[in-house]
Amino acid sequence: MKRAVIVIVVFASLLLTVASVQGVPRMELPETEFNFGYAPQNSKVSYVFWIHSTGDDTLLIKKVVPG
Repeated sequence: MKRAVIVIVVFASLLLTVASVQGVPRMELPETEFNFGYAPQNSKVSYVFWIHSTGDDTLLIKKVVPG
């Protein structure tokens, strides 16, 4: 049993080391929502959200789902 725990701890340590060497993409969103207030029916509204990549690797945005 102790040997299995040691193997798991060593494996987890190796994964953390590989992740830190490879880098991790991170995204920072200064604003997560915007209130348009009153908007007449059938009007078109838009707002730009700025996304900042703050990680050590390339940030890939593969899918955006509007709410």
